[in-house]
Amino acid sequence: MEWIAFTCLAAFSQAWRNALQSRLSQHASVASVTLARFLLATPLAALYLLGLYHWQAAPALTFNPTLLGYIGGASVMQIIATGLMVVLFKRNNYAVGVGLAKSEALLAAMLGMVFFGSHLSALGWLGVLLGGIAVLLLSGVTLRQFQLSTALLGLACGGAFALTSLWVREASIATQLPFPHSAAWVLLLVLSCQTLLLAGYLSYAEADSWRLLWRHRRLTSAISTTSCIGSIGWFSAMSLQHVAYVKTLGQIEVFFTLAISLWWLKTPVARRDTLGLGLIALAAVLVMTG
Repeated sequence: MEWIAFTCLAAFSQAWRNALQSRLSQHASVASVTLARFLLATPLAALYLLGLYHWQAAPALTFNPTLLGYIGGASVMQIIATGLMVVLFKRNNYAVGVGLAKSEALLAAMLGMVFFGSHLSALGWLGVLLGGIAVLLLSGVTLRQFQLSTALLGLACGGAFALTSLWVREASIATQLPFPHSAAWVLLLVLSCQTLLLAGYLSYAEADSWRLLWRHRRLTSAISTTSCIGSIGWFSAMSLQHVAYVKTLGQIEVFFTLAISLWWLKTPVARRDTLGLGLIALAAVLVMTG
């Protein structure tokens, strides 16, 4: 199924993007690191859309208030989510920061059911729940080590990402275009909106950030490129399948994250992570078959 391939591509790319953002966050502000995600991704998304129209003819996009509302909401919410993720990077080690934000799949399932009429199968719900348990195990938070502020940040980050994903799916439907052109249009519009918002803010409040991003231009370019590839995967998968399923399968990103943490960031991985990884694998199988 296409959505599985797109989700795997997105998870792999996002693991690298998060690792690169984690490294840049050691030198730059939250807003700067967030902008690095979108800066070069916008022209890359435009090239991707042009390539799709060259490959396969499709109608032009017709704008409507519903589409613009979802685009605006998703754009702002993803900026907030990314900023919260960077704050988590600064508070804990890399793997824990990512783990705490992975409540996204469970929150997307609940919000999708309440507000968007999403219906998951029994196996699908079981997979989502197991994925949520796996996230808690992988976050490494024990009762003795529990920090309420960090937990709330993780939930807020996951909730913001969940809303972003749900609004992206609704925006794709609102385009009334065939796949994959619908997903590509939403991607370009969201990235364009985010780039303009953050660029305007940095120019006003943190003008020195532009010089910093230029100084780290190779890292910034790598973040933007991996972000664009990941977003193509996420937006495409969510145009084809329920967000909760996509995000639960997308938790295989943790496998890539832990590998990167060991190999590139030199972050040790606890032995208890084995159970969490096993649950994620089982959750992925359940949502693919559910």
